[in-house]
Amino acid sequence: MVAFTTFFLIMIAFHLTRIVYRRLQERTAMKRLARSGIQYIDQMDGFQFETYLKALFQQLGYKAQVTPKSGDFGADLIMKRQQKIVIQAKRYGSKNRVSLSAVQEVYGAQAYYKADEAWVITNSSFTKSARALAEACNVQLFDRKALQELILQVNPTHTAEKVCQEVKPASRSCPTCGNELVVRQGKTNRFFGCSSFPQCRHTEAINK
Repeated sequence: MVAFTTFFLIMIAFHLTRIVYRRLQERTAMKRLARSGIQYIDQMDGFQFETYLKALFQQLGYKAQVTPKSGDFGADLIMKRQQKIVIQAKRYGSKNRVSLSAVQEVYGAQAYYKADEAWVITNSSFTKSARALAEACNVQLFDRKALQELILQVNPTHTAEKVCQEVKPASRSCPTCGNELVVRQGKTNRFFGCSSFPQCRHTEAINK
């Protein structure tokens, strides 16, 4: 009976040690990923995200350009080094996942621009159908974790914080009154508010 009790206590101690070790590993990994500046990417709009990715890949030796807002044929960025790569950038809210339409569009862009590779990069995640189509079409996906790992490897000079603070979001018009929307600082996040406030009180998220 004593031997059984001792064995039981040893097993409990062993499992508790494993749990504590796993949690310490997770905490260390989270702290490391936080250094990527992903919290600032989460505050960007699409234009700022594209600008940040351009700077990131330029530091890797690519010639990168952001495509025009209209008539981009499914590519937000075009990169050239030994190969040509088309990228669709999806800066989403944490609860929104990138669907297979992004894969379809960048796959079409690969054909149009005669690129060697097609990528979709997001600060969020991908749906199951998007991943299945990407595998079938040989489109490379970078989800939130993969993006963070890439940033940590590059350690870019133009940090996400700097881009978020220095690059203005793309201009927008107020759907209520037609005046320009301007960036305002809330208690926790920045947002767009109508420039004619308080006459017009329309607001919307920057990442909309």
